[in-house]
Amino acid sequence: MKEQEVSGTGHDGVASRRLSTKETAERLGVKPETVYAYVSRGQLSSRRAPGGRGSTFDAAEVDALARRSGRREPSAATGDLVFRTGITLIDGDRYYFRGVDATELARRYAYEEVAEWLWTGVLRPGIRFTAPAEALAAARRAVGALPAHSGPTDRLRVAVVAAATADPLRFDLSRESVLASARNLIPTLVRALPPAPGAASADDGKGRTSGAEPGLARRLWPRLTARPADEPSLVVLDTALALLIDHDLAASTLAARVAASAHAHPYAVVSAGLGVLEGPLHGAASGLAHRMLTEVLERGSAVPVVADHLRAGRGVPGLGHRLYASEDPRARALFALLADVPRAAPALAAARDVVATAARHTPLHANVDLALAVLSVSSGMAAEAGETVFAVSRTAGWIAHALEEYAERPLRIRPTGQYSGPRPPQPLPSAGERAAPGGD
Repeated sequence: MKEQEVSGTGHDGVASRRLSTKETAERLGVKPETVYAYVSRGQLSSRRAPGGRGSTFDAAEVDALARRSGRREPSAATGDLVFRTGITLIDGDRYYFRGVDATELARRYAYEEVAEWLWTGVLRPGIRFTAPAEALAAARRAVGALPAHSGPTDRLRVAVVAAATADPLRFDLSRESVLASARNLIPTLVRALPPAPGAASADDGKGRTSGAEPGLARRLWPRLTARPADEPSLVVLDTALALLIDHDLAASTLAARVAASAHAHPYAVVSAGLGVLEGPLHGAASGLAHRMLTEVLERGSAVPVVADHLRAGRGVPGLGHRLYASEDPRARALFALLADVPRAAPALAAARDVVATAARHTPLHANVDLALAVLSVSSGMAAEAGETVFAVSRTAGWIAHALEEYAERPLRIRPTGQYSGPRPPQPLPSAGERAAPGGD
């Protein structure tokens, strides 16, 4: 028989909700046996349910234990999925990679170094990833066969599939094999992209030529713009890559974890992430901000541009983030670096104008898409450049989550559908007949 939920009185004399053992285990994300282990260790108190049918637990006490143990309660109202992860914590208006401030990591270390930290928890200064010749050749052939109008995410998706075919060990899901594939895949993706129109050539990525020169950012730069790279701009690009590696369970990361739960190989995991990333509400959002900033610069003021967005009932691109009450910390870090890039001054001023103008209507702060747009506009990049930066960077995050998911019970991510179609039995349909409407 199911345990019954009851009410009781808390320590402050206020009536509090009592949870069954099952509910308590679900809220803590543990097995029922672990709940009783908490009781035996004095971490949780229990009370016999009326009639002696099982135990009940104070909801407030359970929530306090969940906070102390770093566990979060799934929201029954929104249907949110909750996963325990040791990769990224978003707390207040800051975020952390394995407990270390992510913006500080990105300021001090190159993208590959931050990726290694995210994957292994070990900092390896100076590490650089290299693309295997066979995988790179396959990826370039596949990308080269695409129509000229193909977008950057199209090219990256094709490059991932081609690189997978060149890796006979891709089905080996051991930690070291997955890490080896990841270190090979990321530079392969970058070097498979064609040079930007008008670029003299694209660096083949032999690594740094000086101690201050970013590795992957240097290889990526000529794929984004024909303008020569200057050191301050390369620092901004490399920092953006490091900042964007992961951001908890964004939509693309959830897709990647679902693929990993089915024990898809790491290339398939990245493909799943790229498929979701292409949506305009996720990785492609910086392109909308790019176009807006370009219009602000052309019209000389943010006022008419913001007004047009509001009049059309559209949100203003590059503003607001559901996880931050104030300015996105990633945007703050990039704006500080962009201030040291002389040619970014007009676009940076335009971005500030957008924020100030929109604030008259609603108090929204800048997010990372607006900062990426400042970089792309000021560097002569295409509107899709921010999407490319996002996709290349987030590949490392998807791999980090795949590594966690491979260690979990396979196929554990299996939501239950709530059927709302016509109730059976229904008669067999005749040709051209439409199905009956659902019950909801």
